[in-house]
Amino acid sequence: MAANDINSNISSGSAGKQPDADTLRTGQETPPADSLTGSVDPKEQAGSRDENGTPDITELGNPGKPQGEAGRQMLERMNDSHYHVTGWALDKMDLAEACSILDIGCGSGLTLSRMAEAAPEAHLTGVDYSPVSVRLTEETNRPYINSGRMDVKEASVSRMPFDDGSFDRIITVESFYFWPEPVEDLREVRRVLREGGRFFLVMDIYENGNLSEHARGNIEKYDLFVPTIGEFHRLFEEAGFRETSIHTIFDKDWICVEGIK
Repeated sequence: MAANDINSNISSGSAGKQPDADTLRTGQETPPADSLTGSVDPKEQAGSRDENGTPDITELGNPGKPQGEAGRQMLERMNDSHYHVTGWALDKMDLAEACSILDIGCGSGLTLSRMAEAAPEAHLTGVDYSPVSVRLTEETNRPYINSGRMDVKEASVSRMPFDDGSFDRIITVESFYFWPEPVEDLREVRRVLREGGRFFLVMDIYENGNLSEHARGNIEKYDLFVPTIGEFHRLFEEAGFRETSIHTIFDKDWICVEGIK
C-alpha cells in the first residue's frame, strides 16, 4: 500500500462501510497538487474564456467525448494533469503478474503505454467511444500495436466487443464521471473480467464533503457523476463484485476503487 493511503477492504455484502482510523498509513509520499475534476484542467475555472471571450480548450474539446482538434489538444494536456494520480493507481495493479489488460476510456493512450512498459509479457487493449481518442491512442502506441502486443477498439463501456472473462486487469482513469448507466456499465466491466480478476476505477475527485468551490463548479458545468465512498461500495456490490477495496490519499481528493470478480 502506498504511504498516506487509506484502504478499506470489505466483502461485497458490507457496502457503505467507511475506512476506519486504524487503516491510516503515514510515510514519505506527498502526491503532487494537480487535482482536477473529470477531464477539466485544474488551472481553469468553470465557464472560463480566453482574452477574446472564446470558450476554453476543455469546453471546446468536450471532456465527455473528446472531439475535433480541441479534443486532441485537451487529451494531450491531460497526459500531464492525470500523470500522478494514474501512477498512484498503477502501483496497486501488480502489472507484472498480468496477462491481459484493458483500459476503458483510453484517451490519449499514455496509460496503455505506461502499462505496456510495466507488463512486458501482457497483451493490452484500449477501448474508447471517441474516434479522436482512438486515433491518438493508436499514434501514441504504434510500436506496440505493430508488434501485436496492443489493440484499440472504438466502443462504449456499455457494450464492449469482448468475450466474457477476457481480461485479468482492467483500469479506467477519469472516465467514470461520464458513464451513462453506472451499475449496468460496471456489470459490463465485470462480464469481461476473468474470475479473480481485478478492476481499478480511478478518479482524482470524489464526494467527501470537503470539495472546493472550483471543483463543485466544474461538477455542475460538466454534469459529472461524483459518488461518495459509501455510494461506490453500493455500486460495486450491485454490479456483482465479490470484494471491493477503497484506496484514498489522506490529504488529496484522489480515489481508486478496486473490485475483484
